[in-house]
Amino acid sequence: MSRRSQAVQKRYVAPDSRYGDPVVSKFINYLMNDGKKSTAERVFYDAMDRIKDKSGQEGVEVFREALENVKPTLEVRSRRVGGVTYQVPVEVRPERMQALAIRWIVGYARGRKGHSMAERLADELLDAKNNAGGAVKKRDDTRKMAEANKAFSHYRW
Repeated sequence: MSRRSQAVQKRYVAPDSRYGDPVVSKFINYLMNDGKKSTAERVFYDAMDRIKDKSGQEGVEVFREALENVKPTLEVRSRRVGGVTYQVPVEVRPERMQALAIRWIVGYARGRKGHSMAERLADELLDAKNNAGGAVKKRDDTRKMAEANKAFSHYRW
């Protein structure tokens, strides 16, 4: 927890060059390794082109739908009460929903087997759009964990 008197003001990400969407820009920033933003942009835009070739739909629309499908609504947080740690289910804030969805999609795309990162990312996004793949499974597991610990919801703070 922060000991500051006031929270630091939230930074806003500039929209990306091709789609003019700040969410795409955040995704590219998360995809980036070692400060190589141009490489991350190339990977993302190449994945969008591959999605358009495979599905016939606009790549950024598939991306938005995949992100919506992966966003979690509930998660568990550890809460210590009387020497016992409980997994308390809490609702997820919208900013955290987006951050978790992006993190899960990129993580499972990196873990996939495939030729290039653009191909793996395109496949993960298409799977997420169709409610399949690792990121959607992670969302479902998070939801199941929260549902299983519903008895401890009175410890919410």
